[in-house]
Amino acid sequence: MLTTLSRTAALLGAGAAMALGSQALAKDVGGVACQGPPPFHCEATGCTAPLIAQTGNAVETGSGRKFFLDYPCDLKPGEKVTFVLNLHGGGSIGNWQRHYFPIVDLKDRYRLVVASPSGSDLGWNPAKDDAYLQAIVERVYADFGASNIKAFWLAGHSLGGQTSNRLLVTEPYRSRLTGWVSLSGGRLGSRREEVRAPIPGPGGQPATPPAGAPMRLVADAAVLPDFAFSHIYETGEHELTAAGLPGGSPWAQKLKCGPQTVGRKIVDTQAGYVSDSRVQANPNPIWGGMAAPGAAQIYLYPACADGKIVADIVRLNKGHTEGLEPNITEEIVKLMMAAK
Repeated sequence: MLTTLSRTAALLGAGAAMALGSQALAKDVGGVACQGPPPFHCEATGCTAPLIAQTGNAVETGSGRKFFLDYPCDLKPGEKVTFVLNLHGGGSIGNWQRHYFPIVDLKDRYRLVVASPSGSDLGWNPAKDDAYLQAIVERVYADFGASNIKAFWLAGHSLGGQTSNRLLVTEPYRSRLTGWVSLSGGRLGSRREEVRAPIPGPGGQPATPPAGAPMRLVADAAVLPDFAFSHIYETGEHELTAAGLPGGSPWAQKLKCGPQTVGRKIVDTQAGYVSDSRVQANPNPIWGGMAAPGAAQIYLYPACADGKIVADIVRLNKGHTEGLEPNITEEIVKLMMAAK
């Protein structure tokens, strides 16, 4: 599925990457020095495959595997933070996700701690990856202080969203979870065929699995968990079926929210960092094109019980793989911050 690439053009060479390493600040949490700008971060002009291919600035000691850990460099002792575990989609890696959903750019403003790991074999394998992810979560809680983490969010794109949905009903996630941001990775209460148009196969006909073959989902989002948390669902307009976004939300009903209301339209004049720039055998708008400026429509379910947030976001004229633009990324973070 996803690989690496860019907004527009070339960027950091080896010299520039070395310069980044020299900018480490005095702050050091759990042996990870905070840097400004963040390490292995794309410039506004674009990304390159060698930069995106970097696997992290931190090491999970049990497995020896790297991951990215980003946090405010001016973090004060005892300061409250929001922790986000940011999971990539199938065929991708952590630094692609770090730029697809670039909340790292907002870590200082909104006091975010963001862990962006890379799964096994460009995906998430329970046998290979669950212990690794649990260890990252436990490490962040230990290093930053459990009492200092005021909120914990799972975020994931595509397979990363489905994996988040699988994990959130288990520990150590369930008892800590504030919410789940699903980036084209399942909408709670909706069957996949209700919110995802079939990608055309050769000749423009719908690509369907062999007769009798089950749909391969890591977790079925139509099955509602038995505990309450906030849920933000984001999708590209082209990913939806001809019926468009459902007018109601079973999850919002479960949380006793009000009916769906049309919120603000967010306009971005700047493109996201990444897209799937591989040559596609059958290019189509559902999968997505190159990253570009755009607009997104927000749909809200107000007055949910206990201060929970339920929202749908449709990025107009976008598909599955175009990286999120800066303004809509910030709007999602604002919704996250509003959740109790």
